[in-house]
Amino acid sequence: MTAHNETFSVRTHGKGTTEITREVAGIVVRSGVSTGTVTVFVRHTSASLVIMEKADPSARRDLELFFEKLVPESTPWFIHTQEGPDDMPSHIRMALTRTSEAIPIIDGRMTLGTWQGVFLFEHRRDPHRREIVVSVIGE
Repeated sequence: MTAHNETFSVRTHGKGTTEITREVAGIVVRSGVSTGTVTVFVRHTSASLVIMEKADPSARRDLELFFEKLVPESTPWFIHTQEGPDDMPSHIRMALTRTSEAIPIIDGRMTLGTWQGVFLFEHRRDPHRREIVVSVIGE
């Protein structure tokens, strides 16, 4: 059994999705694991991870717009607003999605579907540098 861990940073441009599939796949290859699992984790409470459509960006834009309507920044009864009106909505959006994804590895590759990609989902308006931790375990 092998365990391999790496961390990398992603610079976001504010709200939206940023594909990180290639970076994660590279770590899987460097791990040397042929059969196992890769876990991807974002170390923040105002960003999340999603496995989403990668071929058509409009699917991700629809996801972003859905969350804008589901948890609007203009919610008047939020108390946690010290870092601005997007602070509490970003935490709620993170809680409704995930901070980690686990993906099986077969024959040394992630077993994502044809149209699937791994995306960092930034929930804050301003650009941020986000840390991604990747753990590969297997044989």
